[in-house]
Amino acid sequence: MTLDPITLSVIQAGLQQVCDEMDLSFSRAAFSPVIAEANDRSDGIYSATDGALIAQGSQGLPVFVGTMQYSTRVLIERIRDGITPAPLPGDIYIVNDPYLGGTHLMDVRFARPYYRNGEIFCWLSNTGHWPDTGGTVPGGFSASATSVEQEGLRLPPVRLFKQGVLDSEIYQIICSNIRVADQRIGDVQAQAAALMVGEVRLNELLDRYGDATVAEAITELHHRAATQMRSYLTEIPEGSHTASAWIDSDGVVNTPLEIRLSVTRDAEQTTFDFTGSSAPCAGPMNSVLATTLSSVYLAMRHIFPEVPISAGAFEPLHITGYQDTFLDAKYPRPVSGCAAEVSQRIAEAVFAALAPALPSRVTAAPAGTSGNFALGGHDPEKQRDFVMYQLSGGGYGGNADHDGLSNGCSTIGISKAPPVEIMEAQFPVLYHHYALHEGSGGAGLHRGGFGLDYALELRRGTATASFVMDHGRSGPLGALQGSDGAVNEVRVIRNGISHTPEHLSKEQDIPLAPGDIVHVRTPGGGGYGNPMERAPQAVAEDVRLGRYTATQARTLFGVALTPKARRTSPKPTSCAPPDLFPCSKISLGGGRLWRTGGKQPPPPFPPARTGF
Repeated sequence: MTLDPITLSVIQAGLQQVCDEMDLSFSRAAFSPVIAEANDRSDGIYSATDGALIAQGSQGLPVFVGTMQYSTRVLIERIRDGITPAPLPGDIYIVNDPYLGGTHLMDVRFARPYYRNGEIFCWLSNTGHWPDTGGTVPGGFSASATSVEQEGLRLPPVRLFKQGVLDSEIYQIICSNIRVADQRIGDVQAQAAALMVGEVRLNELLDRYGDATVAEAITELHHRAATQMRSYLTEIPEGSHTASAWIDSDGVVNTPLEIRLSVTRDAEQTTFDFTGSSAPCAGPMNSVLATTLSSVYLAMRHIFPEVPISAGAFEPLHITGYQDTFLDAKYPRPVSGCAAEVSQRIAEAVFAALAPALPSRVTAAPAGTSGNFALGGHDPEKQRDFVMYQLSGGGYGGNADHDGLSNGCSTIGISKAPPVEIMEAQFPVLYHHYALHEGSGGAGLHRGGFGLDYALELRRGTATASFVMDHGRSGPLGALQGSDGAVNEVRVIRNGISHTPEHLSKEQDIPLAPGDIVHVRTPGGGGYGNPMERAPQAVAEDVRLGRYTATQARTLFGVALTPKARRTSPKPTSCAPPDLFPCSKISLGGGRLWRTGGKQPPPPFPPARTGF
């Protein structure tokens, strides 16, 4: 290498900054709350020869770290083969076909060639989640779709912008096949403008350091990322580490789907083998190959965050056994749940397999669902149709150092729920409450974080509700004796009558009238370590804050509290009386708490809360 380390580091940061600015430009200019507020988007720089990832924005969804390089690679290959017209400066391609390196149809990709001296130096690409791309239900999350055509409009790579000018004919075709089409122009222009920002900033970087120097830096960063990942993989003990993760159902057949994983490390390579996973399914919980691969990549990025984002970091990861399973969907299998749900189960399987092998690095399972809830209808006050898309946070799993984060974004992204005020201003809904799902964190030495509990009411007009979520049958897995987190709960109250979906957190086209309510409680994260080893004062603090009831503290953690102890912040003092076990008295301004250990507990407390 001829580059000095400082120059290499500065160029690496410069490439990252280009992507970050594209991300910010995209969010700030977009119209849809799911992009502008929830940040369900990503921007990156990709190789001109094979689409390999060079850099990605730090504020972009991690699941796109692999899928965008595959869709860019497919675009390059189709141009070489004459299937797709070759680009000119200013052209921007649009594509959302899941089987061409994508995710689900709502994730729409733009790709723009970046020219230097008349040659393509690299590709700039981004992805944004459109609130609707047509299909059977508003929002695209058809819980009972049996073919991809029912999920929406599928676009192969075509030039939406030609030499900087929007192709009105292609745009009209798109608008004629989606709902609330008049609102899409803002997102389209924002997505295109973000790539233009990237071009300007990349010009500045190359003008400063020179094309040859930046190209050399890109090659070196790719090599170093591969070397670093190989180095970190040696922390995994040699041998096979196995686990399974389960999906509630595919939305059509009410039977769980298994992701069976064996992670094997030997002197030569590290292999992720999905042999034995469930066969392709009838409903929308299939995963396309690009998403499956990307899910493994992002899981390892969670475990080894020190490795920089680059295609080189993926080279040492050998992934196999997905053939003929629901993790390698072929046309026309429906796939709306692949990016938001199946990807998180894949990551969960990786975590479960490696938690015993890397206890200081791997967390218990996070909530593992994006909480996809779409509401589509007509607002008579504004005299227009609407499509509202809500994603939700959940609890993170506990880990070796601390409790899990509450109401965190999903495993596969940094997307956050849009502010309640924004949703109420744009759509005819009223949120009754928006709070933590108390008691949902799995018990452990370090407990899981808590999920979200929200309820919203349709205020006017008519609408239909659709859900594609997961973890309604079983909660996120605990690790190293930790308990599982609470399950996902969905309930719709229509005309005062409560309805729970047959598939627990999957259903579509539920008709709503004014006054009807949707109530969702998302999962908490799994607990980490033995709950009986959790510090009693930490349990007491959770009870004081309403996170667990006193009964749950006694049942889950073996900690009994007097009524006064439940209201006072704990301060450790001396040991408990000798007839109590273990020795752990806590001073609480006259209140007491102690571990129970075969001795008679204090007088009974009020029962734990159940249900909604």
